[in-house]
Amino acid sequence: MSEEKAILYYVYDPMCSWCWGYKPVWEKVKQAISNDVEIVYVLGGLASDSAEPMPQEMQTQIASYWQKIENYLGTSFNHDFWDKNTPRRSTYPSCRAILAARAQGAELAMLEAIQTAYYLKAMNPSDNEVLLCCARDIGLDMARFELDLLSPETHQALLDEITFSRSIGRSGFPSLFFKTEDELIEFPIDYEKSEGTVALLKSRLY
Repeated sequence: MSEEKAILYYVYDPMCSWCWGYKPVWEKVKQAISNDVEIVYVLGGLASDSAEPMPQEMQTQIASYWQKIENYLGTSFNHDFWDKNTPRRSTYPSCRAILAARAQGAELAMLEAIQTAYYLKAMNPSDNEVLLCCARDIGLDMARFELDLLSPETHQALLDEITFSRSIGRSGFPSLFFKTEDELIEFPIDYEKSEGTVALLKSRLY
């Protein structure tokens, strides 16, 4: 294998409930392999822009996913979200917020802020006002963040990233793809433990 470091792509959406459920295991995976590979976060864009309220049937369905993940993994959710907000099937605003934060070196801090606002504080990250609040909470340059959040360039960058995620084979969220000079393979997601993913990755490296 070339001396060039292998890449592990983590394809996600900041408003993907399964990504939230996977977070504790993903943190362990990262800790175990961060010296061995380059970890690259890739936005997959779960749901495009929409001003329409989410249909009640879809709200019920997604709320049931939260309950399922909570029961399966012990993940915390604030189910008051569904009563306190007018949900929209729209994750692109939060994805653009991630890109605007990435431009200031704060992608992971923004991801943490969005997930905390959404899943624990019952706030709606489909709304730019909530995203501005998240940016303020993590200490970003607000003038620059707001400009980047709303810019056509950031939206185009998101579309390009979504296209890239599809080009490497992304079919769901979260997804893991391991890339060397010689191969690009998808790793299965184990939501309950990290050891298998770490062992699989290390078997490909050594």
